[in-house]
Amino acid sequence: MTLMAVLDPVGRARVLAQWMRDLDLPLSGLTKPDLAAAVAATDDWIEANQSSYNTALPQPFRGTASLALKTLLFCYVAMRRAGKLRAEED
Repeated sequence: MTLMAVLDPVGRARVLAQWMRDLDLPLSGLTKPDLAAAVAATDDWIEANQSSYNTALPQPFRGTASLALKTLLFCYVAMRRAGKLRAEED
């Protein structure tokens, strides 16, 4: 798997801005620097755990799917777990 690089500061700031626009949960007690640190920690965690995630994927998906497809799968599963992605039958 070709690994994606960590986001640069502008990319992280854009993630934070979009997340804050899209978020419909209360952020009481959290400052913008607190949230920026959480974005950075998440990006760093993804960087440190890419290989582990890829290894956990079953074949033939692991060998066939693009990095973008693997990343989107991770995001969709995480969004579903957070209650932000609903199937039509829900």
